[in-house]
Amino acid sequence: MSFWSAVVAIVAILAFARVRMNRQDRGVHYQDQPPVDTAYTAALEREVAEMRKRLEVLERIATDDGETRRLSREIDSLREK
Repeated sequence: MSFWSAVVAIVAILAFARVRMNRQDRGVHYQDQPPVDTAYTAALEREVAEMRKRLEVLERIATDDGETRRLSREIDSLREK
């Protein structure tokens, strides 16, 4: 084995070892996460539910032709004031 072949082999072994260590470190970080706050999670779920309701109302307003025209007239009348 030549000198340069040995250098390439050593670099390859070190790179492989570094990749393995990084993978193991990432696994440890996932396991060391703090516990989930259930009250905060519940509050977020309620907020998402409220936002979905609001979005449904906005979608209904945007898709109803009669409502859109009425809403447009109301906006125009407010602009004139």
